[in-house]
Amino acid sequence: MKTFSHSKLYLAPKKYQQGVGLIEVLIAVLVLAVGLLGVAALQAVTLRNSGNSVERSQAVIQAYGALDMLRANKEAAKQGDFNSGWAAGSANVSPDLNTADGWRSNLLRMVSPSAQGRINCTSTAECTVGIRWDESRATGGSADQVFEITSRVDQ
Repeated sequence: MKTFSHSKLYLAPKKYQQGVGLIEVLIAVLVLAVGLLGVAALQAVTLRNSGNSVERSQAVIQAYGALDMLRANKEAAKQGDFNSGWAAGSANVSPDLNTADGWRSNLLRMVSPSAQGRINCTSTAECTVGIRWDESRATGGSADQVFEITSRVDQ
């Protein structure tokens, strides 16, 4: 009975194996490069969306701040002294949170340079505070993002 060595059965002659290692390395580098490009794209999308989540969080904080301002000035709120339609603040106005103009100028600094705010209070002290800003940079974001909250300010 004739026996064969394991290494002699499965190895091709040396002249047919030249350059195989180099091709394997090139394919591995190509796969790695594609993977790194995917990770970089994912990181860019994550950064863009996290910026928009900060804007949303700031809009909520600013809306509740406006409600606190209205609660501090209940009688003026009931009379409609703070009422306004959608309006942008001015960078030249100090961010005095006791005035509607100051509140809107604070929106520019805290939410977005495109932010606008509105306040509408009824004589029964039910006030609606709205904030609108551009969120078109986000994945699937709309050009107009609106956050509104309604609360009674006389309690």
